Parts: sequence; C-alpha cells; structure tokens
Amino acid sequence: MRTVGNVSFLRGDVVVYELSGTGVGGRGRRNESIFRMNLKKYLLFLLCFFWLVPAIPAAPSDRMLPRTDDGESDISGWWMSEKLDGVRAAWDGRRLWSKNGRPFKPAPAFVAGLPDFALEGELWGGRGTFERTASIVQKEEPHDGWLELRFAIFDVPGAAGPFAVRIARAREWFAAHPSAHAFVIPQVPVLDRTQLQQELRRIEAAGGEGVIVRNPGAPYIDGRSSEVLKVKSFADDEAVVVGHVPGQGANLGRLGSLLVELADGTRCKIGTGFSGAERDNPPPIGAVVTFKYYGRYRSGIPKFPSFLRIRHDQAL
Repeated sequence: MRTVGNVSFLRGDVVVYELSGTGVGGRGRRNESIFRMNLKKYLLFLLCFFWLVPAIPAAPSDRMLPRTDDGESDISGWWMSEKLDGVRAAWDGRRLWSKNGRPFKPAPAFVAGLPDFALEGELWGGRGTFERTASIVQKEEPHDGWLELRFAIFDVPGAAGPFAVRIARAREWFAAHPSAHAFVIPQVPVLDRTQLQQELRRIEAAGGEGVIVRNPGAPYIDGRSSEVLKVKSFADDEAVVVGHVPGQGANLGRLGSLLVELADGTRCKIGTGFSGAERDNPPPIGAVVTFKYYGRYRSGIPKFPSFLRIRHDQAL
C-alpha cells in the first residue's frame, strides 16, 4: 500500500481516496485519474459478480405445525388424511430442506420432477419404515437409497389463498407432470367425529400412525395452528434418556426400563414397548426417544408410558 498526499490506494485496487488539493506538480490530479480508472474497474467487477453468481437460497423459515386434537373442535367439513410417519421436508423450488433448515442431499432423480415453487411434505418410505427413512436422508452425499422414498406433499406454502386453493396447485402440477418420487396426499372430507374415529381405527389397524385434519379455508401461517390437528388414539412425546434401570426376572442382565427427562424437566420411567434386541442394546444416554402414553397424573408424569423408537432424525 502507498500513500500520496491524501490518496491511499493499493496498486490495481483503490481502498480509500480523499482529495483535498492538487498537491505538488499536479500529483493530485494524476492520483485522481488513477482513482477514477480503478473505481470503474472495481464497479465493473461488482456488477459482473452479482450478475453471474446465483443467489444462495435461504433455508426455510418456521413452518405451519399441527396442534393435538382435544376432541372438542368442530371439524365437520374439514379434510382428513393419514398422518405419515416420515421425515418432514420443504422444497423451495431448487433445493430440499429439513425442518431445521439443513439442506438434504437427495439423488438427482428424486427431485428431477419437482416444480419451481415451494412444497411441504414428508419423505416417506411406507408404514413402519421411519428408521430406514431417517438413515437414508441423513447421508451427506446423494445415493440411490433416496429412490426407495417418496415426497408426500401436504401443502404449498408460497401459494396465496386458503389450504383448498394451495393444495389444488400441487394437484394440478403433478397431474400434468407425474413423478415416480412425489405425490400429493389425498384429502377426504370429514362428515363428523364418528367418521373420523372410523378412519383412525382403519389407519392404525393397517400400521399407520394417525390422522391429520385440516380446515380447507385456513391461510398458511408459521407456527402451531389450531386449523391443523393431529388425531391419535394415544398421546406421544419425546424425552432424553438420562439413565438405564437394570431388569429383573426375565430381563435380568439387560434393560428393565429407561429413565427419561421431558422438555419441562419431568422425569419418568419407560418400561414397556421394547423388543428383546432393544433391551439387550438399549438407547444410549443422551438419546432422544419417542414414547406413547394415556393421559397424565396431576404431577405431570405420563400414565402408562411405552417406548416407540429412537428419534434418529433429531439432528435434521
């Protein structure tokens, strides 16, 4: 770097220029010419850079999330669909993102038929395949395992209007552009809660997780919404494993129950729902697990908690 009078510059690239006079022998005028010439080059460089370099897409913001059905809401005229037990994903028209804003690395063929507008859905490999699905989508490089999955679409967040209008846009797109790796989840009108319970029993008997009901007139909003409800025959929650309680009797020498801590600090033991293999190799300390239960005691402790699975997608 060199300084002449009040002109500071690097050869080829001007850093700062302050002209307070012409200096001796016209050196200020010469430096001003150098400044103007290099400024033009610099501005040309900036113009080319922002013109040629594509914008980096932003990770998805907070998403519209369901609340748990309390059995009291009037859901007549709403739409219901199976609650698919997959890994939530958002397509922004160019890339596929996880619920926490982490970019997935799908096989190119998996996303080849997706539109240039935003979609939300579940990466799904079928009922009872959550662990396999999570292991596929967590890999850092594209691979053909993705082709075992499908993108099950349940909303179009960027579209204007109520849910009925938004989801119609996705249906129209895929009707004109069928994809082997994506589909729009079918929606069935709800007559009343009797019909809803019948559908819930049918899905659970087939190995499904539950039902989602949506108000077709609801706008898209970020965060938990009472316009989208998840319906199950049991409640479920997540907790962190903080201890292993040794088994007795038939389970002597292996896991008896997990000591877990919920998000609110409540601790409880989970002693059922484990396979023999899971008792021999239980979820490690620090793992996040999902369990089901049937109400809570006044103390806040879940009633009859039963292990469902390790949340392998927690980092996504």
